[in-house]
Amino acid sequence: MSFAIAVAGKGGTGKTSIASLIIRYLKKNGSGPILAIDADANANLGDGLGLQVGETIGSIIASFNQEKIKIPAGMTKEAYLEVKMNEVVVESKGVDLITMGRGEGPDCYCYPNSVLRKVADEMAANYAYVVMDNEAGLEHLSRRTTQNIDLLLIISDHSVKGIRTVARIRDLVKELKLVVKKQAVIINFAPAELAPMVKEEIARLGIESPYLIPRDEDIYQFDLEARPLLELPDSCVAVKAIDSLMAQFLKDKAKV
Repeated sequence: MSFAIAVAGKGGTGKTSIASLIIRYLKKNGSGPILAIDADANANLGDGLGLQVGETIGSIIASFNQEKIKIPAGMTKEAYLEVKMNEVVVESKGVDLITMGRGEGPDCYCYPNSVLRKVADEMAANYAYVVMDNEAGLEHLSRRTTQNIDLLLIISDHSVKGIRTVARIRDLVKELKLVVKKQAVIINFAPAELAPMVKEEIARLGIESPYLIPRDEDIYQFDLEARPLLELPDSCVAVKAIDSLMAQFLKDKAKV
């Protein structure tokens, strides 16, 4: 059975970078095959992993809706769509990637969400780990795309707004009765000492002590040069922080 990790939080908190570093850790430590899922309509997890994304779930659905597709005799549209979904998988050594992409219209992601969930559920059994990078906001949680999660990492930046978003996501998980075995809060781009207002908001909202990932100029430089984060050196401070967290989380997993 695969171990599912989901990353959620407001926009601009570095969710994709953290998802990439989690995958880096799992791949480097030989944790078994990994399925990476880019569930953000503005897809860029492939860039972080150094993988070239061609087809997405959204683009395949759009082609079905916009073009006359010759479906083989004796096959339903739904069955042929499932066959075409194989084209979404980008394969690489140790890590495969599926990308949701955009929906049927400028604001419609409902059907791609549904297809993504079905594809992910069917594929998950073939992987030791599933890592899902979610879009900004609460859309995937409210649509129940993200559920049956072993570890939910809720990401904030060093801001009061980010901490309030963390609390909303925590409350939504409870309200929707999502199956999440463990939750943890991460403050990304964290200074050596949290600002008093951020500390006060954490205490006011009853958020458990968050894990801190320091701001890392190496990640900024890699993003600037469009280099995959899997190639970051072990000396990178964010890499060290994520490696330490993952070692702790997976040690806890082994005890279960």
